[in-house]
Amino acid sequence: METSDQESPGQSGRVRLSGLSPRAYEHPADRAALVALRSVPGFDLVLRKLFGLIGERSIRLIYLGSAVRVGPNQFRALYQAYEECLEVFDISDRPELYVSQTPFVNAGAIGVDRPFIVLNSATLTLLEPEEMRVILGHEIGHILSGHALYKTMLQLLVRLSLLAVTVPVASWTLMAVIAALKEWDRKSELSADRAGLLVSQDPGVSYRVQMKLAGGPHIDEMNLDEFLRQADEYEAGGDVLDSVFKLLNIVAQSHPFPVLRVAELKRWVDRGDYARVLSGDYPRRTEDPQVSILEELRSSARSYREQYDESRDPLSRFFKDLGGSVSAAGEKVWNRFSRRE
Repeated sequence: METSDQESPGQSGRVRLSGLSPRAYEHPADRAALVALRSVPGFDLVLRKLFGLIGERSIRLIYLGSAVRVGPNQFRALYQAYEECLEVFDISDRPELYVSQTPFVNAGAIGVDRPFIVLNSATLTLLEPEEMRVILGHEIGHILSGHALYKTMLQLLVRLSLLAVTVPVASWTLMAVIAALKEWDRKSELSADRAGLLVSQDPGVSYRVQMKLAGGPHIDEMNLDEFLRQADEYEAGGDVLDSVFKLLNIVAQSHPFPVLRVAELKRWVDRGDYARVLSGDYPRRTEDPQVSILEELRSSARSYREQYDESRDPLSRFFKDLGGSVSAAGEKVWNRFSRRE
């Protein structure tokens, strides 16, 4: 692949995406929500003040005292991979990276003014070095998009909802806001999955990570084509009641299910968006202040419309068929009255 000077290979041999704006990989629903929130004067400042009440410094000290900070002399291979991941995204101000002794596979970006990344030790056990780049890129993507601030807002609202249980109206209002933010939160994971792919620059590795998150370390016993067929069955199979169950099942989840994540990521690749970014056709961070909220909302609306039109989910098909039936019935009534005149 021919690259420009800006998109030249870095030390890792991967394409360096100089000045990459997170808008290049953000899911339209995620991106529009962030642009809207950031457009409210003083909104970020208020959230940062709220976060200060629980102490960002306090949280950092917890990990400084209880986890291992990755560096040239601790987890050297992971440190080198992390440095190369940051190079791909053209990030010079390196967020701290910690490994925490935790038996559950997970990772997270924490903090607001100085966000840092925490990897659970079980994640290192599950994933191979190349697969770890996907996770590192995923978390770097969260930081580059500013997700940590809004994820913190969600956690604060969850805490407030526990205090508001004695005030029914306040509780209902908070729960509605929390539900909307959780939906955004799940979409933000789809954005970060794309960031992980842009860092690893190997779709097969990114797909494999999702398979391991679903089925564990026995990747030699799994098959990507079968996993994608499983995703297809989940998305398109069943009836309207199954669609309702799928909606209810996802409400309590912080992340979309792995079969949906791999299918969504593959669609992004198949549409050519991934290749366009690697070729240098992407927005730059220097352009972000001039972003139009109206255009971002239009982009989100277009994306949702396209997804709805392409959806094979039984509930979506039901509403599309219902809309078609109503439209046809209206046309018949109109034609009947037109002939009488």
